[in-house]
Amino acid sequence: MMADPNKEDELAGTEQPFVAHLVELRDRLIKALIAVGAVAAVLAIWPGPGALYDLLAAPLTATLPKGATLIATSVISPFVVPLKILLMSAFMIALPVVLYQVWAFVAPGLYSHEKKLMLPLVISSTLLFFVGVAFCYFFVFGQVFTFIQSFAPKSITAAPDIEAYLSFVLTMFLAFGLAFEVPIVVVVLARLGMVSIDKLKSFRSYFIVLAFIVAAVVTPPDVVSQLALAIPMIILYEVGIWAAQVFIKHTKAPDEEGAAATDA
Repeated sequence: MMADPNKEDELAGTEQPFVAHLVELRDRLIKALIAVGAVAAVLAIWPGPGALYDLLAAPLTATLPKGATLIATSVISPFVVPLKILLMSAFMIALPVVLYQVWAFVAPGLYSHEKKLMLPLVISSTLLFFVGVAFCYFFVFGQVFTFIQSFAPKSITAAPDIEAYLSFVLTMFLAFGLAFEVPIVVVVLARLGMVSIDKLKSFRSYFIVLAFIVAAVVTPPDVVSQLALAIPMIILYEVGIWAAQVFIKHTKAPDEEGAAATDA
């Protein structure tokens, strides 16, 4: 069966825009990687990978018995673990630049009301993640390690492994960083119309139980860390309900505003 020569190819003229998008995506990724690499190079010079790990381990070493230190059970751990900390720190510091590159790639294809929706969410979610990590480092770690050491028998000398400590720290940072994203999840669900504000309010009592279940699963089996995660989640849920009402009001599409005016 021969194709109709007069019929226009449906894909005609789409090759160049698609390639242009790929080129722009590549350029954005390269800029993001350069930002992370530049920060990593600076951190490698000052304060250095070893000093970064010492800073990360400070909440634990402050609670260890006098003379006790962390140990390395693997031959390459003293090199690999500080290097991982260096890369993690570089990514977190350069995260605003990385997110800006993502935003610059996506923004041209959005309507004005969608930009009003996306940009505040990107900025607030980043800030909340950093706040969660900072809360975990400056408050939770000190309380948890002190609580744990108070139960250690005098016959035991605490000497945690540096790789195990890094794994613990990353897990806690991720848990608290994501937990502090609760307002963003609430706002998105309400803005997309998946859940109404009234249903969010009626779900309060269930969310309190859910918050304690999540805290019990992702944190160590001690009361301090579980309360330190569950209570902020509950507070942030209330913040999310309030923010959702404000956000919905100021990010309506033109057709939604017109429909609301007609209904009124």
